[in-house]
Amino acid sequence: MSYRYETHMHTSQGSDCSSTPGAKMVERLFELGYSGCFITDHFFGGNTAVNRELAKLPWEVRVRLFCQGYDDAKKRGDELGFDVFFGLEFGWMATEFLTYGIDMQFLIDHPEIERMPPNIFADLVHSCGGFVIHAHPFREADYISTIRLYPHKVDGAEIYNCNNMDEYNVRAKWYAESYGIPATGGSDSHHFWRHPCGGVETEKKLEKPSDYLECVKTGSLKILERDHSHDLPQPENPWAATVRPDIAKIPEDVRKKYGL
Repeated sequence: MSYRYETHMHTSQGSDCSSTPGAKMVERLFELGYSGCFITDHFFGGNTAVNRELAKLPWEVRVRLFCQGYDDAKKRGDELGFDVFFGLEFGWMATEFLTYGIDMQFLIDHPEIERMPPNIFADLVHSCGGFVIHAHPFREADYISTIRLYPHKVDGAEIYNCNNMDEYNVRAKWYAESYGIPATGGSDSHHFWRHPCGGVETEKKLEKPSDYLECVKTGSLKILERDHSHDLPQPENPWAATVRPDIAKIPEDVRKKYGL
């Protein structure tokens, strides 16, 4: 028996570039036969849904808003018997790292991470038991001015990103092989109706994020490549059902703590 996991996925509550709430993303993966996923929304140094207006709020409130995509996905996953793990995509000047094995409390406890460069961030994550995968290391785009590599700080490299051009993935594979960096892949999904069906396939069920790290380090996984045969017709207005972070959904005691 094998298990499929989406390792790189965005929700509309956490990522401004996603149109689909966490619960809907989970429902679609469940329909496609996946066993679980990691929610990896763009953190505050990236294209986060916790926008400039919300950035004026206290740090804990901002973190809780950011986590609402995961919370929504986890709740629906529990209902379906589908595993949902927490993660995030840490961005620094458009260089991005998928981060696993941490949680909301880690973020609340470390407000300094918002301005940390990647090498210091990776050290902190490792000291707290987490791990870091370099996301699409050779992607080119108008918002990316410089390609930065941290071969001695990451635990793995995303050598196949379903939303990358093939040439970028080829370069990522070369990079990982050159430095002996463990390899993995992800869909980088943002919309329920267009799911490239990537991620990884494992022979063992993942019970916790560190199980995924073990599979990455030992190479005991299959990297899934894009398959658009399962795409759904694009909705007439794909952003109509978009859900953004909502202060009203933060626990009342936390809102009272900050006079909100």
